[in-house]
Amino acid sequence: MCKIFASLVLIISCFASQAALAGPKVEFKTTMGNFVVELDDVKAPKTTANFLNYVKSGFYNGTIFHRVIDGFMIQGGGFTADLVQKPTNPPVVSEAQNGLKNNRYTIAMARTSDLDSATSQFFINVNHNTALDFPNSMGNGYTVFGKVISGSQTIDAIRKVPTMVAPAPRMGSMADVPSTAVTIEAASILKQKN
Repeated sequence: MCKIFASLVLIISCFASQAALAGPKVEFKTTMGNFVVELDDVKAPKTTANFLNYVKSGFYNGTIFHRVIDGFMIQGGGFTADLVQKPTNPPVVSEAQNGLKNNRYTIAMARTSDLDSATSQFFINVNHNTALDFPNSMGNGYTVFGKVISGSQTIDAIRKVPTMVAPAPRMGSMADVPSTAVTIEAASILKQKN
């Protein structure tokens, strides 16, 4: 009886510790449906804090998924519907070496060729993109900081949207822009359940 009780206590404590390890969750409401991401604030603390600051400020509300490549990823968080890039906070230091992989339905930070250039833009992998993992052929990688935990059907719908080359102010043109805007209507942090 004592052994059964001890085993039961151990199992319950494992579940409790798993719940305690759950990271912050952000819900995205889009014109194509909703999805929720869970962030890994243990393996990517700086990236998670940066992302949550943008969410809290309402920065993502009204931005679009401006780059969609089926079989690769969907990218958003930086442009308005008229393809004007929003001003951002200073870049965050890369945490690509955190061991998280660019697997399907993970969320990662977009950046330029400069490793430490990520600001507000993010992408959601729609495939296992091992070429983006640290260390890739360039010796770096892209910082994964969470995963989609509900609404993957929304991600799949967005990745199937027809795209085009569109004129963009100050950039000339942009490729892989959805021909019908996919707008983030709201991004909000979900309250943790006790």
